[in-house]
Amino acid sequence: MRKSHNYPIQLDWTGNLGQGTSGYMGYSRNHEFRVAGKPVLPGSSDPHFRGDPARYNPEELLVASLSACHMLWYLHLASDAGIVVSSYTDEAEGTMVETEDGGGHFTRVVLRPRVRIREAGRAEEALALHQRAHHLCFIANSVNFPVECEGAVD
Repeated sequence: MRKSHNYPIQLDWTGNLGQGTSGYMGYSRNHEFRVAGKPVLPGSSDPHFRGDPARYNPEELLVASLSACHMLWYLHLASDAGIVVSSYTDEAEGTMVETEDGGGHFTRVVLRPRVRIREAGRAEEALALHQRAHHLCFIANSVNFPVECEGAVD
């Protein structure tokens, strides 16, 4: 039997400036994500779409989810293989294109994880773990665009 996991969130729009959505320019795109027992995550739209640049936008959160999922699998696989990771950083980037009808879609995300390991002699093995982590990542397996990984090991 397959295991099933649910992820309930509450999303509250906090951008009613007094007139609701009576005009495109008259409301804020601000909102808050809530998950029971966790801090509130402030959201908005991308600043290109009248969003608050101080808040997280959905596009950033999608790229962050891909990056975090890959990292968590990578650390798990490294631990299983006896490879001691002392640091992990990723400078991920996603590309979204707008369509003529006003919509849009992601065309790709590139993960650029840089890993530092304790045993330099295992660098090749550590680098190879990125492929397996990518294969196992729940989020990467759920999107309809390429997720590339340009890993490096120090």
